[in-house]
Amino acid sequence: MTDFRVTSTLADMNLSVIHGFLQHSYWAKGIPEATLRRALENSLCFGLFCGSDQIGFARMITDKATFAYLADVFVLESHRGRGGSKVLMQAVMAHPELTGLRRMMLATSDAHGLYRQFGFTDLGNPGIMMEIHRPNVYQP
Repeated sequence: MTDFRVTSTLADMNLSVIHGFLQHSYWAKGIPEATLRRALENSLCFGLFCGSDQIGFARMITDKATFAYLADVFVLESHRGRGGSKVLMQAVMAHPELTGLRRMMLATSDAHGLYRQFGFTDLGNPGIMMEIHRPNVYQP
């Protein structure tokens, strides 16, 4: 078992690693570094580390009282399959500023099994949810 460490100290996050992954992801393709930096500064961030190397990331967009939205979760491909995503999610879900919230949400195309292990379910009443979705907002 690999020894992982999770921190929510923003100063510990490696912006190069995070941006390097997210700019090629299906959900944030092309995100400018300045936009990402602003997003991190206004979110509760979690870095997954193996030794001194950042190998994963997650962030919660939250008011820390009633609502949180989980975003930008990843483990670098070279470190997958060792339980890092579960360690990361355990830390996110146990964070004291996220306990007792009325609603947590996320969107995923490929990790439903992971998130179900932490209590996330399909929308109970999808008819009440609405969105403005601009998937190509970072594209020239």
